[in-house]
Amino acid sequence: MLEWDSDVWGKLTGPYGSAENVPDLLQQLMKQFSQEVHDELFQEHLFHQNTIYTATYAAVPFLAQIACSTSNAEVRKELFITCGIIEASRDEQDKAPFPESWAKLAEDADSSVCAELYREYIEAIGKLTALTKEVFAYAAHHSIDETDKRYILIADAAYRGSYIIANMLMTFNIGDEYVAVCPACEKDVFIWPSEDNHAEILQAYEHDPVSHTGQEAHAIVPVTSFADEEIRTLAEQAEAIGEQILARHLPYLAGETLCPSCRERISVWPSLLSTFTM
Repeated sequence: MLEWDSDVWGKLTGPYGSAENVPDLLQQLMKQFSQEVHDELFQEHLFHQNTIYTATYAAVPFLAQIACSTSNAEVRKELFITCGIIEASRDEQDKAPFPESWAKLAEDADSSVCAELYREYIEAIGKLTALTKEVFAYAAHHSIDETDKRYILIADAAYRGSYIIANMLMTFNIGDEYVAVCPACEKDVFIWPSEDNHAEILQAYEHDPVSHTGQEAHAIVPVTSFADEEIRTLAEQAEAIGEQILARHLPYLAGETLCPSCRERISVWPSLLSTFTM
């Protein structure tokens, strides 16, 4: 990992410019975890609008070290989620020795530095992945916010390499609406819970039902078992962590319906994931 006084920090960038302040924030976290410092580091220096930066890659090994060494399960969970969001936002096409987009950094800091930063990032993600059972066990036996449960599933999907699913869950992180795209007519299909106080039942609409009330709801025929391995794994993980909203919705998201616009029969899951191809 980079030395605290390395001049490379000044050559790394975040969403708002130089990463020269990142070492100080990381040192504060390593000395004593603070949610305020964590949020400042993540929101101001490492992540913005589903985009990560060279500073992000350099910081993750330090965050992984904290997560792996802490005795505080809540801190471990927080960092598991944070780094999972980061990994979900990484371009899965990036390959060793380092991303092509780092060409300028390679000129400024040397290609060997870039290769080391990227290698350490990948190693750190592996260490965080190894914490999955601990984080799931903690979440299953403690009172965890429903939003955190969703983000633990997002992180888990990213660590497993299911980037498209992670990004879909991150986009629809509230869990009360989804937007698919009909493969036949390419129109949006709005997936919402039933208006009849049956939150576990999803239906399809031609338009956003919030702004277009009174429109026809199209039934989604849920599956009774999951043929797709990735959605089956997601369902198992949702059950394990007690994320009941997603667990109840997945049979519908894996089901079939008629496109409200063209009336062609569509499979919801591939139509939902189609816009998240990386």
